[in-house]
Amino acid sequence: MGTDANGHRPAGSPAAGAVHRLAERHETLATVESLTGGLLSASIVEIAGVSGVYRGGLVVYATELKSALAGVPEDLLAERGPVDPDVARALAEGARRRCGADWGLATTGVAGPKPQDGKPVGLVYVAVAGPAGVEVRRLDLDGGRDHIRSAAVIEALRLLVERIDAAAPGTASGAPEAGDGDTEPAGAPRR
Repeated sequence: MGTDANGHRPAGSPAAGAVHRLAERHETLATVESLTGGLLSASIVEIAGVSGVYRGGLVVYATELKSALAGVPEDLLAERGPVDPDVARALAEGARRRCGADWGLATTGVAGPKPQDGKPVGLVYVAVAGPAGVEVRRLDLDGGRDHIRSAAVIEALRLLVERIDAAAPGTASGAPEAGDGDTEPAGAPRR
């Protein structure tokens, strides 16, 4: 695995931490990926015993597939483009809903080498939809395409673990709920 948003190599596997927590809670996960193009789901399915946790995932690289497959509102995509915190939120909710999972995890952003729709290279949003709502985190990543994509995977999994740890055990219902909409840059102080 690569390095995180701060250039550090994570101790242990972020995916293993998430999978083990979900297995202990008897909860399930689904993913929707854009810029990570399957890296997130690949890191999850590397973990032994994941079949009881991971429901599946979608790779929706093309903008129109974000709507057609993941359920992102077309008007949201038309107005703001695919790299947006509300799009990340809708992707995570879509993962949860479309795959019938307790948790949805999503990535969207610009891996480069060029900006996209006025959004800079390295701008990434990761989102988790769970029993207590949805949290979106903004990442401003440096480095090349490979680093941006691998760091997005690590940071998405870290956010998932944070949300699992914050949720009371046994609260997952499989149905999306409204969240507080917090969007924080990586490394921002916790409230």
